[in-house]
Amino acid sequence: MGPQVLFATDDWFAAADNLLKAVHRPPPGLSLGSGPWAWNFRLLRAADQSEADSCSEQQCHRRGGGCCQYETCLRPRIVAESQATGFVQREAPQWKAEDFTNFGKWMDGWETRRKRIPGHDWCVIKLGVPGVIHGFDVDTSYFTGNYTPRLSIAAACLNADEVPDLPSRGEKMGTAASEEDFEAIRKLMPEFWTELVPMTILQPGYVDTCHNYLPAQQLRQWTHIRLNMYPDGGIARLRAYGIGHKDWSAVSQKQAIDLVAMTNGGVCLGYSDAHFGHPKNIIGIGRSSVMSDGWETARRLDRPPVLKADDQGVLQVPGYEWAVFKLGHPGIITHIEIDTSHFKGNFPDSCEIEGCAITPEEEKERIAMMWKECLGLKWKLLLPVTKLKPHQQHFYSIEMKDIVTHVRLKIKPDGGISRMRLLGYPGTLPAVNL
Repeated sequence: MGPQVLFATDDWFAAADNLLKAVHRPPPGLSLGSGPWAWNFRLLRAADQSEADSCSEQQCHRRGGGCCQYETCLRPRIVAESQATGFVQREAPQWKAEDFTNFGKWMDGWETRRKRIPGHDWCVIKLGVPGVIHGFDVDTSYFTGNYTPRLSIAAACLNADEVPDLPSRGEKMGTAASEEDFEAIRKLMPEFWTELVPMTILQPGYVDTCHNYLPAQQLRQWTHIRLNMYPDGGIARLRAYGIGHKDWSAVSQKQAIDLVAMTNGGVCLGYSDAHFGHPKNIIGIGRSSVMSDGWETARRLDRPPVLKADDQGVLQVPGYEWAVFKLGHPGIITHIEIDTSHFKGNFPDSCEIEGCAITPEEEKERIAMMWKECLGLKWKLLLPVTKLKPHQQHFYSIEMKDIVTHVRLKIKPDGGISRMRLLGYPGTLPAVNL
């Protein structure tokens, strides 16, 4: 189940669900190791590819991976000119100058009516992935004379039995919450909610001001968020950035699990190149449906003018591209999947995977140094240099006895991969490594 708007006070011009159409657009000016925003993934994405295509997530509509250190979304319910569902969609906001509906100007986002009664508009969203939120991007693109002037955001960590049985939202444009809706949502008591972003002034939806980046004031696990508009107006997209959370106490050490999956807390901590696609994508949910949902590098300029291969057909090139991932839990990896789906003329010639076990302090040092080779990390070979094929899933079984906390994927000479899965068993590091 992906992110969804559970309640919105008004969906007149555009439904709150549109907020979840978010695409990943990290805050400007951040580079590797410059803080948690640099590595966040969106928690508002949907659970799998089919949902991503049918729903307008976690703010992308797929619960995509976490690269860097620390991302997700729920479903709002107040929309007038634009439905609340729109602001959580995967696509970037669009502007259609000539489009009008029976309720007013069509807007790609969530837009409520001009309020003529006491109160303010708000919506409740269920995150696509429970996790620790580090910050938000409130995108007001194209909402220039109709953007909401202020907002606040609260969050809650709710068990399934604490979430009320809410009526299905369906097609919400041109509607407002009914008394039945309000009665149901009141069961989410005020004491459930913790303020993450206090009332904050937003900027209008012009190109140079539309992204409002807001840090979360409490770093804890959440399952739902409540977005408050003051008093009304429009927002194009909502993106929540953080790290997915897995209850590892409920996972047996005899149970095989994808240790690097974003939903299990895996994150990408560094990479050499992400020209066409970020490596965080390859630990996302389900299989990718498009090339852009993978990791793709630029073409390396140090390739020989004439390429040569060894006896196994592996190209002999001097350089490679790499990405480092932190596992959601230390563990022993037994099976590897490398998926080059959609990469037909731009797949890597070969790949190699290494692992290591390091402490959180050592991790911080490596991030600060951008994982330079000179730091002398003792990488252990998990998958030797292996020839890859285009548009295909590759499966490997490995014999490994050592517990690792981090892995490094190398691709030669360059190219793209859509997914990486590292199946194995969670384990506990010896005290000397803690």
